[in-house]
Amino acid sequence: MAYNYIEYEVSDGIGRVTLNRPEKLNALSQELQDELMDCMRAADDDPEVRVITLRGNGRAFCAGYDITPPGEQTPEEEARSKEMRENIRWDMHRMKKTPARWTELLNLDKPIIVGVHGYCLAGGTDMAMHCDIIIAADDAQIGFPAVRSMGTPPTHMWTYMVGPQWAKWFLLTGESVNGKQAEEIGFALKSVPRENLDDAVEEMASKMAKIPWELLAANKSIVNKAMDLMGRNTLQQMAAEVDAVAHQAPIVYEFNRRSKEHGVKAALDWRDGPFRDYRGADKKD
Repeated sequence: MAYNYIEYEVSDGIGRVTLNRPEKLNALSQELQDELMDCMRAADDDPEVRVITLRGNGRAFCAGYDITPPGEQTPEEEARSKEMRENIRWDMHRMKKTPARWTELLNLDKPIIVGVHGYCLAGGTDMAMHCDIIIAADDAQIGFPAVRSMGTPPTHMWTYMVGPQWAKWFLLTGESVNGKQAEEIGFALKSVPRENLDDAVEEMASKMAKIPWELLAANKSIVNKAMDLMGRNTLQQMAAEVDAVAHQAPIVYEFNRRSKEHGVKAALDWRDGPFRDYRGADKKD
């Protein structure tokens, strides 16, 4: 299948998947997410593939979910959109699709190694934490700033990855860590200089590719089952529901208004200005 926003190649037992929307910092549009999952399923079904790698083209791994407001709407469409936003049950229904998607990624048989550089924000962290191994560039910027004005993460792997105290720090401040710090707290397995990231991902994938995929799948599965016994699957559904409730906070409506009337960048500047971080970049999260 030809993709608009994904690059894919296979050799030496490795399926190499690359997000390819660099002009938008690989922000996760619906089309990009659909293409990613289609490609991941194909790699998982390919007998020539034993391990999958995930990277991002351009200066960022992934700046988050694409929050670009919809285009011009008719009064009827706008009224319908408003009605749906204010219906918590509908919002819960909508938000549950996000953990379902990333849980499918986590439960693929083939292990996924993700290389993170530049921004790994919000939806980018949701995606990365549902892979199996994270290798970060030393200067990566990892966080979930959307908690300041848009709700809560629609999935929740933070506590499993970094423990309760660091999870609370990320979600109660919206601040970020670099790759070296991400290694120290357990978000990433290791951190390497940016220029060595591709080689580090490839080296680990090459080692795994020497092992039959059946054994890789079995050993990956038992770790995933251990997390499920610790409530991982149930917690993802709860995270989507909590996010839907959080969407009713007045600041969420104000952020959406500013984004629609003044543009996403202006809304992000308004949100992050008091914190003096995430500044001067064309971000999406």
